[in-house]
Amino acid sequence: MTVHLLMSAGRGPQECAWALARLLGRLEADAARRGLTTHRVQAVPGDRPDTYRSVLVRIRGADTAAFAASWSGTLCWQAPSPYRVSTGRKNWYVIARPCRVDTPVTTFREADVEVVACRTGGPGGQHRNKASTAVRATHRPSGLVVVVDTERQFSLNRRIALDLLRRRIGDGDEAARRADTTARWRIHDELVRGDPTWVERPEPPAPDAAPRQRRGSARPHRRPSRAR
Repeated sequence: MTVHLLMSAGRGPQECAWALARLLGRLEADAARRGLTTHRVQAVPGDRPDTYRSVLVRIRGADTAAFAASWSGTLCWQAPSPYRVSTGRKNWYVIARPCRVDTPVTTFREADVEVVACRTGGPGGQHRNKASTAVRATHRPSGLVVVVDTERQFSLNRRIALDLLRRRIGDGDEAARRADTTARWRIHDELVRGDPTWVERPEPPAPDAAPRQRRGSARPHRRPSRAR
């Protein structure tokens, strides 16, 4: 199973782009621990090195949807700003949402179209088709229906109907692609600061295995006192 997760710093300050890079590393590590694979499909870098304004991550593996859901929502990186020492703010927010990237494309096949002859009414007098030369074409997978009676020959109306269905299906696929793109762009503006669903912090420094002794701090060796 494959899920695409879009992570965005929204319109936040440069610290949010810094936080996104750190949260992305935690997400990828968490995915690896669960046996999932991740791939950065697209990345928009921030103004500073090792920062991102947005990253689109592809996640693959078992139970991917549950993993993506656990990382969805407002994410928080809790640490002092590395750029502004004077600021007391320590919470930097990022938005993460699953999104659709591979919009399905409808494959048009004439075998999927049911074509039947029909008669149409309306004005036209003797020039109107009185024989069954009009065509009603139904694209069974999508349910689209067109009726064509512009020509007096059934074969010509059939050809026009198939071309009309093909164009309408292509227009529908293009509209779906535009809708998916618009939905991804909206994610950037959905960032709500506060009440995060996930909070991460820098790892504390690892303590030394054995404490080092300062030079000159050793106690002088004392001779054992003699018994009186």
